[in-house]
Amino acid sequence: MSTAITFSRYGSPDVLTRAEVDAPEPGPGQVRIRVRAAAVNPIDLKIRSGMMAGIMPVEFPHLPGWDVAGVVDLAGEGAGAEVGDEVFGVATAGGYSEYALLERPVAKPADVPFETAAALVTVGETAYRALHHLGAGRGETLLIHGAGGSVGTFALQLAVARGVTVVATAGAHDLDRLTALAATAVAYGEGWTERVRAVAPQGVDRVLDASGAGVLAPSVALTGDAARVITIADMAAAEHGVRFTGADPTDRLPQALPELAGRLAAGTLDLPIGATYPLAEAARAHRDIEARRARGKVVLLP
Repeated sequence: MSTAITFSRYGSPDVLTRAEVDAPEPGPGQVRIRVRAAAVNPIDLKIRSGMMAGIMPVEFPHLPGWDVAGVVDLAGEGAGAEVGDEVFGVATAGGYSEYALLERPVAKPADVPFETAAALVTVGETAYRALHHLGAGRGETLLIHGAGGSVGTFALQLAVARGVTVVATAGAHDLDRLTALAATAVAYGEGWTERVRAVAPQGVDRVLDASGAGVLAPSVALTGDAARVITIADMAAAEHGVRFTGADPTDRLPQALPELAGRLAAGTLDLPIGATYPLAEAARAHRDIEARRARGKVVLLP
């Protein structure tokens, strides 16, 4: 058996309950891991609340979570890892659990903590994919909306490492931190376009929207081309001719994870963990995220 967190109806964080479930058995090409860390992502909260029911309906009881890190304790035939290996990746059937299955286990570098490895899965892949699709290159200026969030901050670091000049919009409490990461940080909110033009008189070449705050129309105006804008958060993207990335699983680039993990181990990238919670306190983690009491990446520890 395996202790897990499940929910049997959509609703507030209170629908999350502790349950005993059968420990999953790995099939061909799969490994089972003893979960050491499971990241909490915004999509987890949206699925639990029912916000995504029309797009991503779930069967009840549902075991949430995808991003996990742990130690292999069973390996199916032809699996990509062996018993005892420390790995991370996307759980096939829910990550808020003591045990989870992985079909594409990624080796965890010894110098990367389990919490950071779990947090990297969605954050790292999303940031890497968005920049890949945008094609931002050395010498260009990239505007990142919502740069204070985990994906925005990670994308900022990746872009700067590629020689891209980054202008980052964020809340006042994040501006100094983003400036320390070599971005030109400006406050979001009313008047942000004028502030961006003031710090980037040469213009903005491309825009990554990680905020979903209704910034697509002025972003297109700044670049002069909707093809130079991408969003991971605004479902109204099509109305502006902007590409939305993340809804289509075939659009993702999980092959980026080994490279990103290596760079974390080498210290050339940073992914700070904002808070950790025992698995049994998943509901409190969700409440704190919704109330904006939890800053940075949130991770559950089974």
